[in-house]
Amino acid sequence: MVYSIFGDSLWAIVVIGGFIILAAALAFAKLRNKTTPAQDARTEQATRDLYKEQSRQDSMRG
Repeated sequence: MVYSIFGDSLWAIVVIGGFIILAAALAFAKLRNKTTPAQDARTEQATRDLYKEQSRQDSMRG
């Protein structure tokens, strides 16, 4: 009976520890993936340019 109690508590510690590690990894990724307004503007402009180029190529094909 003592082994069963220890095994259950160990399993609970593993599950809770896994949740904490996952939460820490997600928080780290979210904090590290921030962009500046200048980077956002550059990305948006590059996307618009690509769409215009694709549209131009499509109109040339017919």
